[in-house]
Amino acid sequence: MMGVHPRALDYAESFPNGVIPDESELTCGTRIEPGKSYGFFTDTTLCIGCKACEVACKEWNGLPADNLGLTGHSYDNTGDLGANTWRHVAFVEKIGSGDDRARDMAPFQSNWLMMSDVCKHCANAPCLEACPTGSIFRTEFDTVVVQQDICNGCGYCVPACPFGVVELSLADGKAHKCTLCYDRLKGGLEPACSKSCPTDSIQFGEVEELFDRARRRVGSLHEKGATDAYLYGAPDTPGATGGLKHLNAFFLLTDRPEVYNLPAAPTRASDRVRPSFLSGLAAMAGLTLAAAALMSAGRGRDR
Repeated sequence: MMGVHPRALDYAESFPNGVIPDESELTCGTRIEPGKSYGFFTDTTLCIGCKACEVACKEWNGLPADNLGLTGHSYDNTGDLGANTWRHVAFVEKIGSGDDRARDMAPFQSNWLMMSDVCKHCANAPCLEACPTGSIFRTEFDTVVVQQDICNGCGYCVPACPFGVVELSLADGKAHKCTLCYDRLKGGLEPACSKSCPTDSIQFGEVEELFDRARRRVGSLHEKGATDAYLYGAPDTPGATGGLKHLNAFFLLTDRPEVYNLPAAPTRASDRVRPSFLSGLAAMAGLTLAAAALMSAGRGRDR
């Protein structure tokens, strides 16, 4: 959260005459420069479920609407991240124990948990490692983007992602996910979702500065009685496991990760290749020895 930047006085008119240089400095206090790491800090205690981020994402990226009807499982109609939904606001109702409805509310949180989910732009991105064509690359802003003109639709990135973010489109057969508004960053603009968030639940900035801001926020919540608040995806926290190092899009949560449809301890698929290969070799060796033993026993009976 930030106050009005001093540069805003230079652009007081409602309709600027042209593009404002480094506009993100005015909207979120961050000047975007190639070579630095940028990402999102999503504070779920501030999310009101308005879905402005979903709408802004779809409008800017030209994504079609999907799942217009209610799912029957939640007031959320989107359901999940997908090829056409790069931001998804989850609605999780805290019903209580058994058949009882919840009657008490924890500090600074209603009986609804709401979280705007997005691609995590992992520091060690498993989808990037799995891509055989180089379609998925790391940008000059330390974000992870799929180049549609190179993607061949093999789908290797889909199971590699521990968060279930990447999906192949039924329209073109290619992989799609959040780009962290790569085109806007190149123009000095804050990503559409964070710029549209009315409560600053989604905060954009340099990753290291966001980590510091997030830790201060957790400390403030603890002081106010919300002792269940913690970070997910920051260094040395849940979500930053299995060789991922950290997530460039990380979260402040107040319940178990699984409640938000996040894995408790995500891992990189590449770390499981060697153990799986060795166990496969061991299994083949065992079968070979067993077959040799059976053949040997059969020859012994023939004599």
